[in-house]
Amino acid sequence: MTGPIAASGGPGAPSSGVAAPSSPERAPEGNAGGAENIGREQEDYIAAVADRLSSFLDGKRALLAAVSPDAVQLAAALEHLVTGGKRLRALMCYWGWRGAGGAAGADAVVTAGAALELFQAAALIHDDIIDRSDTRRGQPSVHRRFEGLHDTNNWTLDRHRFGEAAGILAGDLCLSFSEELFSSVGGLLPERAGIQVPGEPRPEQLARNVFNTMRTEVMAGQYLDILEEVAGPTRDPAGAVDRARTILRYKSAKYSMEHPLVLGGALAGGSPALLQGYAAFGLPLGEAFQLRDDVLGVFGDPETTGKPAGDDLREGKRTVLIGYTLSSATAADALFVDRRLGHPDLSSQDIDTIRAILARSGALKATEALIDSYWSSAFAALEALALPELAAQALHALAITAVRRSA
Repeated sequence: MTGPIAASGGPGAPSSGVAAPSSPERAPEGNAGGAENIGREQEDYIAAVADRLSSFLDGKRALLAAVSPDAVQLAAALEHLVTGGKRLRALMCYWGWRGAGGAAGADAVVTAGAALELFQAAALIHDDIIDRSDTRRGQPSVHRRFEGLHDTNNWTLDRHRFGEAAGILAGDLCLSFSEELFSSVGGLLPERAGIQVPGEPRPEQLARNVFNTMRTEVMAGQYLDILEEVAGPTRDPAGAVDRARTILRYKSAKYSMEHPLVLGGALAGGSPALLQGYAAFGLPLGEAFQLRDDVLGVFGDPETTGKPAGDDLREGKRTVLIGYTLSSATAADALFVDRRLGHPDLSSQDIDTIRAILARSGALKATEALIDSYWSSAFAALEALALPELAAQALHALAITAVRRSA
């Protein structure tokens, strides 16, 4: 076996020949120019977020340069990372804002989107260190960039130790910058019409609660992830899927989709019912999004994903896909996967063998079925929301993009 196995069914399954469920594919009815208007508005918003990040980081670069010219490397690492990516979290925040009546392109939601992008960058920096990842989006990961700086300058002592330490600091700085930007959002919100109801949280307070919860949950989910890597082999394989789904939910799903969407709605003064509806849509969408990521981490094309083939296997990720394998494969196949998972020197032949086991055990099919289930739940929740036409169409399109992807 020389290449990735095609995923068998489900939205986004590469080269499967199996169509995704028809109902989520149908966009909400609207005028013919809806897609064009959405595209134009999203392009304007993404450009505004990029400008906000650029101007903010320019100021921080100057501050770091005043400390020492050497410290500018911290800003350079962050600038390189935040210039790319899908901006999905920022876009979810934006359409949550617009769906709750927020004005197009408002400074508050632009700044909130930039804060989310910085938080995402911090999470990626730390995640790459934890996973010992060499690349991110086809380029050296931040800690590897610092290792390269060590090599270029012929510095002394351990290059890996320096790279990891500098990467940790860059990630911490990015977290600090994210908080600094988000703290400024409240002052950018328009004054609310009418009289403030005593005891009713203001939009910035509701959004702050979401932002704080999001950060705590991500750190907890990240810890559960690394715990499962070391403790998983000693635990009951029958519980592997449930443990993996908990990790998926808190490490990724909620902060990728649910929390940004709810945060945007909260900033615009959305009603409790609307915010609950956003959560009912965003959580299963985030779970489907991350499951697709897990499939791509094993079966994806490195030229498209920007990461080496089978990287998740070398990192020892005990995903839902692996959980299904350990609980449904033959004893010999399950033992093969369990013993080789997490070996950084895993050979391409071992990776091909594990891919074959994932396919023949039914784990890949079960994961695709779970993606379908989450996807259908998300679209049912979206259809139940009473949203402005443009926001409903935009969220529908984003949901398809999130799951029907190859990178």
